[in-house]
Amino acid sequence: MVLSIGTIILIVLAVLVLILIFTNIQIVPQAHEYILEVLGKYKATWKAGIHVKVPFLSRIANRVTVKEQVLDTPPQPVITKDNVTMQIDAIVYYHIYDSKLYTYGAADPVFALANLSATTLRNIIGGMTLDEALTSRDVINARLTELLDVATDPWGIKVTRVELKNILPPDEIRHAMEKEMKAERDRRQTILEAEGHKQAVITRAEGDKQALVLAAEGERDARIARAQGEAQAVKLAKEAEAAGITALKNAGADEAVLELKRFETLQKLSEGRASKIIIPTDVTQSVKRNVIFSETAGLGDVTAEEDAPLGAEAGDPCCEGKTIHRPGDADKV
Repeated sequence: MVLSIGTIILIVLAVLVLILIFTNIQIVPQAHEYILEVLGKYKATWKAGIHVKVPFLSRIANRVTVKEQVLDTPPQPVITKDNVTMQIDAIVYYHIYDSKLYTYGAADPVFALANLSATTLRNIIGGMTLDEALTSRDVINARLTELLDVATDPWGIKVTRVELKNILPPDEIRHAMEKEMKAERDRRQTILEAEGHKQAVITRAEGDKQALVLAAEGERDARIARAQGEAQAVKLAKEAEAAGITALKNAGADEAVLELKRFETLQKLSEGRASKIIIPTDVTQSVKRNVIFSETAGLGDVTAEEDAPLGAEAGDPCCEGKTIHRPGDADKV
């Protein structure tokens, strides 16, 4: 079958139309936006989805991603307030919130953001000393984020966060800082050791004090207990003597029993360590009566007594109550 020229032309035109249609159908991915221009003028911003543009009249001027992005600035020299040069690099987190402003606001917004962050960082660090810059990362990050966010609003960029990545002082400054840090740590170690020794001495002294107090209290309690025991013993002895006397009195003891008790008392007195004993008159009379009773009854050995000295007879009342000397009793009277 031979096609005519007109049929071939129609087929070619249909194919061209289909090609034009398919080439002008645009699918915008998620988290992306396309800027559409018609005859070189901004027409619309395409969101995610399917769109069709007019052939030969409209074009896609820019494809923009609205996801959060990261800009890592290279290290740059920064001079502090006390004339110390440091190398600092920062990381900027941002996202595009307006594709039209991002497309027409600056020729290269990302390059502009990198240079703006560098100059703003120099201005902030220039008003701080070295120590302040090293210890004020949070302040620097917050201040830098605030300034960059305001400055990039005309570009359709939202700066969400800025973090200082590295702060590198010169080598001689770093060595001096390391020596200072070591000295500070040595000082803290010395203070801690001194505090520990002090606490140990105080604790030991308090322990010794408590031990002495407890020992004194124990000695006091022991003395009190011994004194109470001795007092109780004396009390019981006196009560026993009183009970014995009461028993003898209630039993109706005669004179002989009482004389015997007196004699036993005299024996106990003679067993002591005293070299002299004062014998009362009634005790002397009791001894004499006991001796007379023993000699009359024939009890024990009867020995001849020495002649009584002149002027002192056996029953002379003048000798009663005076000292009596017996053979063998050199130390007793």
